[in-house]
Amino acid sequence: MEQKNGCLFLLLFVFLLTHALSVSSSASTFISACPVNFEFLNYTIITSQCKGPRYPPKPCCAALKEFACPYANELNDLTNDCATTMFSYINLYGKYPPGLFSSQCRDGKEGLDCSAPQPSESANVSGIQIICNPSPLLVLSTGLLVLLLRFF
Repeated sequence: MEQKNGCLFLLLFVFLLTHALSVSSSASTFISACPVNFEFLNYTIITSQCKGPRYPPKPCCAALKEFACPYANELNDLTNDCATTMFSYINLYGKYPPGLFSSQCRDGKEGLDCSAPQPSESANVSGIQIICNPSPLLVLSTGLLVLLLRFF
C-alpha cells in the first residue's frame, strides 16, 4: 500500500509541477511544442560535413543551411520551441561545442539566408508525414530547464 501511495504522490507532484509551469508561462509568454518532430530526422548531412577539431565554417554552415532551411518558417516562429529542439538534437548527435553554429553561421544581421532553394532536402524525402509526438524525456527535461531558469 505504501508503494502505491508513493507512486500516486509522485504522479501528483509531476502533474502539479507541469500545471504550475503552464500557468506561469501562460501569464508571460506561451511557447508551444514544435510541430516538427526533430527527434527522428537524419542529421548525417551535418555530422558528415561538419567535423572537429577545427569545424570549418564553410562546410559546417552549408550543412546547417541544407538541414534547417526546409524548416525556416517553424524555426523562426518565436511562439514554439523548434529552434531550441533542433539545436539540442544537432548537439546531441554531433557533440559540437556550445555556440558553434551561432558564432560562425551568419549571412547577415538576420541570420542564415534560406531564400535560395537548397540543393536537396534532407528531411521527409520518402514522403512520410511528420507527426509531432515529443519524447516524454525531452518534455520533462525541457520543463525542468524552464523551471530552473525562472529562478536565475
